[in-house]
Amino acid sequence: MNTKGKITSVLIKKKAVELGFNAVGISECKAIPGYNNVLNEWLTEGYNADMFYMEQNIEKRCNPLELVPNAKSIICLLTSYYPKELLPANNPQIAKYAYGHDYHEVLKLKMQKLWDFIAYYFPELDGRMFVDSAPVNERYWAMNSGLGWIGKNSSLINKNLGSFTFISELILNIPLEYDKPFDNNLCGNCSNCIDNCPTSAIILPGIIDSRKCISYHTIESKNDDIPNEVSSKITNQIFGCDICLNVCPWNKINSPTTIKEFQPSSTLFTLDLDTWKKMEQNEFSQIFKGSAVKRAKLKGLKRNLRYLKF
Repeated sequence: MNTKGKITSVLIKKKAVELGFNAVGISECKAIPGYNNVLNEWLTEGYNADMFYMEQNIEKRCNPLELVPNAKSIICLLTSYYPKELLPANNPQIAKYAYGHDYHEVLKLKMQKLWDFIAYYFPELDGRMFVDSAPVNERYWAMNSGLGWIGKNSSLINKNLGSFTFISELILNIPLEYDKPFDNNLCGNCSNCIDNCPTSAIILPGIIDSRKCISYHTIESKNDDIPNEVSSKITNQIFGCDICLNVCPWNKINSPTTIKEFQPSSTLFTLDLDTWKKMEQNEFSQIFKGSAVKRAKLKGLKRNLRYLKF
């Protein structure tokens, strides 16, 4: 590691925190050992449900050099999205990550500022930015960058932030100083996430069967109906499911996000069951403009309403 790379790594981390990122780690860009076998086993079991895109670009998921040729470093960023105030318990529930503005847009703007900062020191800078938008194994790179471990519910857990975090990356063509991987799994004997998953979607520690996952069925699935073995377990989840995150002991230490774009609008707190049932497309489009909730579309949310129990 040259002196320039070492000094710049320190400056990059400082700048990232100034921009609102909560944790930063840096990895050497290289293939992920053995991930090809793990991913293919998961796909063979059909655990990806109808998310057929997971069957594509496998070589890129296993090796970021296939995604960004000549890359040398991966800067991994964690951003808390835990809200200052939760939706009323008697309202249909939206996953906390979707309370505010779409994280893709918010984080890309911040990452561009970090990119420009790095380019000042490295005029030859090249690479790509990713916010949950390409075949990148984000949780692995966060772990490899020293930012936490992968919990039994397959989420990344950070000692200081818990698991209500967004993960994003800059994959770059410059050499930097690399952090040590986080090689301790601090879940221990805890099985809260497994025991509390209402549909038993966590097959084994770290292995999720999407076909049983409430979050998959209320967001990703485009089917007209939700299978009875899942729908019978839905209570008040209209978009996503935070149960396995809520019960994790590491999430008891959460500090609310300081990013104003991730805070919910006051309107979100008024969306009770009756309001949802009466909602029309123009109202939905206005309320959720720039929101990740639009991913499920009003049609999907109306489907989900049929299964809610209060």
